[in-house]
Amino acid sequence: MNKKFFKACLGMLAIMVALGACNKEPDESNLYTFTGETIETFIQKDSDLTSFNYILTRVGLDRMMASYGQYTCYAPSNEGVALYIDSLYNDPEASIPHNGMTANSLEGLNDSLCNDIARYHLTNGLYSIIEMGGSGATITTMLGRPISSKVDSLGRTVLNNVSTIISEDNEVTNGLVHKLNRVVPRSSRLLGDTFDRLEGYTIFNEALRKTGLVDSIKESMKYRTLSDGTRTTKFDKPADITDTNGSELYCPTECKIGYTIFAESDEVMRANGINSFEDLVNYANKVYGGAAAWYDYIREKGHTVSTGNDYTNRWNALNMFVAYHILYASMAQDQLVFEKKSGVPLGTSKWNYVNGADPYDYYETMLPHTLLKIWEPQPGNTLYINRYQTFNTLTNEVGTRGTNHTLVNPGIEIERLDITAYNGYIHPIKGMLVYNEQVPDGVLNERLRFEATTFLPEFINNGFRYMLMSEVSAMNGGNSGARLAFPVDYFDNVICYNGEQTKLRYNVKGDYRAYQADAFQGWGQYDLAIKLPPVPSGLYEFRLFYSPMGHGGMMQFYWGTSKNVQEMTALSIPLDVRIQESDPRIGWTAFYEEDDMGVASDEAMKNRGYMRGPYSFCGHPGDDGDTKTTKNCRGDGVVTLRRVLGVVNVKQSDEFWFRFKNVINDDSDLKWQLDFVEFVPMNVVDNTMYSEDWF
Repeated sequence: MNKKFFKACLGMLAIMVALGACNKEPDESNLYTFTGETIETFIQKDSDLTSFNYILTRVGLDRMMASYGQYTCYAPSNEGVALYIDSLYNDPEASIPHNGMTANSLEGLNDSLCNDIARYHLTNGLYSIIEMGGSGATITTMLGRPISSKVDSLGRTVLNNVSTIISEDNEVTNGLVHKLNRVVPRSSRLLGDTFDRLEGYTIFNEALRKTGLVDSIKESMKYRTLSDGTRTTKFDKPADITDTNGSELYCPTECKIGYTIFAESDEVMRANGINSFEDLVNYANKVYGGAAAWYDYIREKGHTVSTGNDYTNRWNALNMFVAYHILYASMAQDQLVFEKKSGVPLGTSKWNYVNGADPYDYYETMLPHTLLKIWEPQPGNTLYINRYQTFNTLTNEVGTRGTNHTLVNPGIEIERLDITAYNGYIHPIKGMLVYNEQVPDGVLNERLRFEATTFLPEFINNGFRYMLMSEVSAMNGGNSGARLAFPVDYFDNVICYNGEQTKLRYNVKGDYRAYQADAFQGWGQYDLAIKLPPVPSGLYEFRLFYSPMGHGGMMQFYWGTSKNVQEMTALSIPLDVRIQESDPRIGWTAFYEEDDMGVASDEAMKNRGYMRGPYSFCGHPGDDGDTKTTKNCRGDGVVTLRRVLGVVNVKQSDEFWFRFKNVINDDSDLKWQLDFVEFVPMNVVDNTMYSEDWF
């Protein structure tokens, strides 16, 4: 190994990360005057876009499209608009006659329909044809609802499986215009109603209804109860929603709810010997009848699995089968893991797994206190549920993933298709998905790394997880887009013990020293607790990832099985994030200058309660997409660390609350941050054959 080259790469990365952390002010030189064409003038000049321009003008969005900003406009042709109007007027399933239209014409549209059509075809930020290609993309529109793209067999980009882009990447001063042959359809149906109209899923749909779980996926907005007992969807902004530099941040005042359902088609069912609802009941009874042997929650809570015909019983085998297919987060297929978009240059992507890591994430299902894993092995873009290989996250070769793995279960492949409902997505799967003994004993018997935005579903359901700074800035009136602020009661699984003294913030995707290029964080005289995901019962080494930084805080951590602070236990001694990695109390060394590639220094750091950050991710590559400068950069080129907070004895049936408490009372600007945590089974930590991999 060329150590000089290795060291030079790290130095270059340190400079790149330092530069990337500074957010440039938007170029306002053409804020009021334009020398070129705008989206609005482009549309006005095209005689085939007059109907769409009428809709924009009707709701005043023509003025926005003629002003400063960075927008993408998906403009349907006149024929496409006419066909859509006809479908609305003659919709036999409309909840009100003709969907409230006064005539089957452009002028017959009411203002509400015009607003929805216009905003669903406009986005903040730029989305070129290449960014919508490959495995597709999910794009949040100004209506607040997403559009999904895919490339069809002819190489054309199609939106929501219906509208084809017929003229692409028309560049104008304030953005891009894509011309469409049809209006992009948006669903107003909830997931249950969508299943009713979905061909080829009759067995799963019958099970969804007979278990009553269809009633668990009806919500689309979160409500809060006021002191007078009334319910509202509005959240109060905190008094302080400023950034550390005093600029005002965007703060949401509504919170959406959504779900993802993985579903076997009738064809997949038949391939597994299931030809009817009764066959599926028998299959579920066979799989889940003995679940107490591996499903710790059942045993610890004293439940008994039922194989009877009361399918609404949450411990009925069929109910358990269906519940394990449902997630509490609404995700398109390209959002299930943090993946590299095919065809998008690294220089324009915030994807940062440049050292050979596989994207994967864990999600909690509706089957109580269970997880499933979604994994995208590299190279490639195939997504699997509960794929399992021996000794995953352990290696027999320092610095690599190792050659000590045998594939035990290939997992259930997810079809790259979005079936969209108003409050979520349905994803077809190519095998039978079950929570059997292989999940807790195999799939989850590895280093479990939980990224904050995956177990706080509010980030996903409101489109924040994959939002870029340019999009947030547009939502914030052209002001700061680097962070979001949140009301203290926005998250179900976050409690702020001292109210608004705890600031809740989120660093959106950017050039950060962060696992998935973002981080949940905040400051103030903070005292908060976050409920972490459930894991199978056992002993775990519990770790927190962080970056040493001068503006970081000093905090004491606690954990408990409830959010009651009186029942929590302190974890280790306080962590002072301001202490730099070279301090003897940490003992980070330049492992790339060591003959054993840091094996001995790793052990010495571990004895002090620290570990290096993962090797898998690095800072943002250069704009040319050249990854040479990002190779061999363990821990981002700027040091990242993991603090070992201790060994915890966890029960699957318990909750796990993780508390951060500021212990510096004279400074309210120092930060807390939650990027990811790790639960590592002690049989993995203490493995005598292999060591934990760097990734």
